[in-house]
Amino acid sequence: MNWKSALFASVLVSSLALPSHASDWPQFRGPGGAGVSALTNMPLKWSGDADIAWKTALPGPGSSCPAVFGERIYLTCFTGYGMSKETPGEMTNLTYHLLCIDARDGKIIWDRAVKAVTPVVEYKSQVTLHGYTSSTPAVDDKGVVVFFANTGVCAWRHDGTQVWATSVGAKTHNWHSGTSPVLYRDTVIVNACIESGSLIGLHRETGARAWSVGDIVMSWSTPLIVDIAGRAEAVVMSKGMIRACDPLTGTLRWTCTGIDDYICPSPVAANGVVYGIGARRNEAMAVRAGGSGDVTASNVLWRVRKGSNVSSPVWYEGNLYFANEKEATVYCIDASSGEVKYEEKLAPSTGLIYASPLVADGKLYYVSRENGTFVLPASPVFKVLAQNRIAGDGSVFNASPVPLAHGRLLLRSDKALYCIKAGK
Repeated sequence: MNWKSALFASVLVSSLALPSHASDWPQFRGPGGAGVSALTNMPLKWSGDADIAWKTALPGPGSSCPAVFGERIYLTCFTGYGMSKETPGEMTNLTYHLLCIDARDGKIIWDRAVKAVTPVVEYKSQVTLHGYTSSTPAVDDKGVVVFFANTGVCAWRHDGTQVWATSVGAKTHNWHSGTSPVLYRDTVIVNACIESGSLIGLHRETGARAWSVGDIVMSWSTPLIVDIAGRAEAVVMSKGMIRACDPLTGTLRWTCTGIDDYICPSPVAANGVVYGIGARRNEAMAVRAGGSGDVTASNVLWRVRKGSNVSSPVWYEGNLYFANEKEATVYCIDASSGEVKYEEKLAPSTGLIYASPLVADGKLYYVSRENGTFVLPASPVFKVLAQNRIAGDGSVFNASPVPLAHGRLLLRSDKALYCIKAGK
């Protein structure tokens, strides 16, 4: 290879791949889907411009969370339809967007638009609470993967070049889609319950289907990769059932009777135990992973009638934390026994909470839809340390908070993405 060929190859590789960083937040709920960050000096209180490092106006609304890879942030939104309940516009104009944003200053590096496959559910009733882009991107050194419901799964390189797009089903639902893709080695795992009733594995390089597991019912839950003594399991919750599959082949490992209702929250895992919550009547349960066959009788550790219908839980230092979305009641549960350590209302006028909690720097962050972010100690002692509202933004905040390098915090509303300065 001569020097010109070598230089071209070097440039090509650099355009296709970027290095990872310890502070990356590469998927929904961050590394391992845990919702826990090791960053320190995280902010406690904020309100006005003096507390905001930068603000980026978004082309349209959405409920997806930012995904962070190095100095780049990836975020989705939608335009063309559903900008307001009064005048939603023409459904055929619905367009999805993937934004690449500079983490240093908030400038949009590129914006890739994808025309939505229609029809989708009309912009009315429940879908107005979260819109058409609830799926958080998944990113690695090769680029970014996004799930746009019945429009399909799409992959881009970091330079904005689209690599592939593939359908995972044509069906839709009155609540639209809400699950996010997960990357494991050379496989993209997607819960396409709404689109085809399946958990699907796609080849990372081409988007071709690698495997499919059917009979996934009423699930808006993002799959979770659990490592059990070096054996990986892809765990997905659906109505009445928890399944664990080989993430590379789809081979079923174990099943467990789950929560008998539709499931929106995503599970978390710690020390070989999977914790799931959900359902309109609010339940939580713990099941030991790593089994074989039906493990309902042998591996279920506890069940309690506390839970959330939308927001996912977080495990931290032996306790499970989550918020009930309607009552704005937050819970701390002993992860080993299911014992409720506290059950407290955040405030009389908190309103709905759709975002999932974040633990960072010993703090527990809960983002409400319309009444700011509540900061609590990440401990079994209930105390509201701060309630923070961003002045001038009266739109809805549905996305979970995301930590950013150097102690910063990302908050996403229907109008803007905010970078909150590090703590003092």
